[in-house]
Amino acid sequence: MNRRNFVSAAAGLGGLLFSPSSGAAQTARKSRSARKNSASLAIPLAELQRKYHGFLFYDFLPFMDKYVIDHELGGFMCNTDYTGERVNDNKLSWFEGRGIWVYAFLYNNLAREKKYLDVARRSLEFVLKSRPKGENELWPKELTRDGEPLSSADGEIYGDVFIAEGLAEFSKATGDRHFWDLAKQIVLKCVQLYDSPNYRPTIGQTYLGKDARDFPGARIQGVWMVLIRTSTQMLKMHADAELEQVARRCVDAVLNYHFNPEFQLNNELLNHDLSRPVNEYRQLVYTGHCIENLWMMLAEAERLNDDKLYNTFAQRFKRHVEVAWDDVYGGVFRDLMNVDENRWTLDKVLWAQEEVLIGSLHIYEKTGAAWAAEMFDRAFGYVLKTYPLKDHGSPLWMYAGNRKVEFEEFKTRPKRVENYHHPRHLMLNLTAIDRMLKVSVPSAAGAA
Repeated sequence: MNRRNFVSAAAGLGGLLFSPSSGAAQTARKSRSARKNSASLAIPLAELQRKYHGFLFYDFLPFMDKYVIDHELGGFMCNTDYTGERVNDNKLSWFEGRGIWVYAFLYNNLAREKKYLDVARRSLEFVLKSRPKGENELWPKELTRDGEPLSSADGEIYGDVFIAEGLAEFSKATGDRHFWDLAKQIVLKCVQLYDSPNYRPTIGQTYLGKDARDFPGARIQGVWMVLIRTSTQMLKMHADAELEQVARRCVDAVLNYHFNPEFQLNNELLNHDLSRPVNEYRQLVYTGHCIENLWMMLAEAERLNDDKLYNTFAQRFKRHVEVAWDDVYGGVFRDLMNVDENRWTLDKVLWAQEEVLIGSLHIYEKTGAAWAAEMFDRAFGYVLKTYPLKDHGSPLWMYAGNRKVEFEEFKTRPKRVENYHHPRHLMLNLTAIDRMLKVSVPSAAGAA
């Protein structure tokens, strides 16, 4: 596949989108001013709000309530297909932590209804039954419907970090600091495990296939990603020196080490000391994580009121989306296995498209950048014409597909419901749209 010569077409990273601010209020004023003097989104904000509200409250949440949420024992039975047919009743600790976050965030930000908090509470109670006993043990990865372990985490910390993210958001919803403190304990435990020189030796298989060579102790962009997302949210709730240190490490690693100046893209894997590999991993750019991680870095830069850092991550976000975009069929690819050979995995996962939508709207809200509006419009149009299953009798969206995202091919994939990336996209963008509407930002006029 040879879509473009992207090595020589790197976007420059200089020039602030706006000058550094002295505080959150000043930043908000500049954001409003920037949007008023830039191009608007193709769809008026009020109409966009209506669409997002419908996707979340009329499509996704009722399906979850009817087919996925275990109202008897708590938790989420995500091994369910788009028709509601359940493959089995097993549960994944990843999806429990994610689901707790989704329903607690929903309660905190969009619908303060007890029924949503109860879903989060019952999942939390379910997953805490299998809490590891040992200081450095991890949650089992798969559980039976009633919570008996079926498989171990195999040394991978993602599931525990997702549980920590859910606990922290639930703490915010209930005002119970105990759950935030427990989340912090889990995050610090996971950092300690990640710092092992033998951490996750088989990580390369995730990106390059089952024959990939071992890479023990690799520094993984995906790990910094989940750590910064959880840390940013937790630090907005409570100040904490140890979590600030975790956040600083994440930013430093992504800003100064994973970014490869040779082709101005982020390498997914680095050596344990953050030096760049000299083998095939030097050519690996997992664009899905790059795009996802970079909008999370934008959120951290915003928390820090660091406009220069925000601008750098915004421009790198733009660069990665442009490189990953399929100019033939639309959408972004998630896995550039070899930069110099321009060799990609050609599937199209929904979550990667939704990370584009989150990041581009975030940048548009804060800066009014015309390119961010155009990027959002293009990605939104592509997603709506490609992934929804309304024509096939379901309110869900296809979670993945081949390059063309063809329905018949989608039906051959494992049956599961995406209970995190999709509702996260809907909720984050709906809250962003709500904020923009509250400050009366023009949504239909052209660029000033």
